[in-house]
Amino acid sequence: MRVLIVEDEAALAFRLQQVLEGAGFSVDVAYDGEEGWHLGDTEPYDAVVLDLGLPRIDGISVLNRWREAGRTMPVLILTARSRWSEKMAGFNAGADDYLVKPFEMEEVVYRLRAIIRRASGHAQPELTCGALRLDTNAGRVSVAGVPVQLTAQEFRILSYLIHHADRVVSRTELAEHVYDRHFDLDSNSLEVLVGRIRKKIGAEYIQTVRGQGYKLTEPEA
Repeated sequence: MRVLIVEDEAALAFRLQQVLEGAGFSVDVAYDGEEGWHLGDTEPYDAVVLDLGLPRIDGISVLNRWREAGRTMPVLILTARSRWSEKMAGFNAGADDYLVKPFEMEEVVYRLRAIIRRASGHAQPELTCGALRLDTNAGRVSVAGVPVQLTAQEFRILSYLIHHADRVVSRTELAEHVYDRHFDLDSNSLEVLVGRIRKKIGAEYIQTVRGQGYKLTEPEA
């Protein structure tokens, strides 16, 4: 899953990036509201971590612009502002969750996973497709109860596919949601990784739809 951090405090942004990448996210960072607005308006993110007190364009204005332009990615606001009126302004602008500084880094991870699941129509942290199970909180995968060891990149790919199970996901869409904006879309690494995942979970789970992309679905009995 791909996340955008919009935070002007460089040390905090770096720490968030480290923690989120360690939790399996692909992360881009913007250090002011204008850059954050531009990235959120032009790149496909699964979620955004947005500070309110940003230079150039404040966080509420950034969020308002995204929502007015039809950008629907879930947004978690991080801010030192704790008054209810300020929280309400964030929710009224279209925020999905709100966390007041200082906070535990692990809580950011759990809240992001939750709003991404809800945006994909999933309420529970464990996603299933037949005998395939992916625990979004624990970062564990199993097939018929047998643990499956995946690399971080393999986990991101499988996680995106199972969040959108039974839907054809194009190669471009998949690459845009599991890699940062500097990834070379002409690379064949995505196909190699999908091939490795098939070997680990069973080739029957991921179908290649010729000319369209990949589809994760429950194997036929």
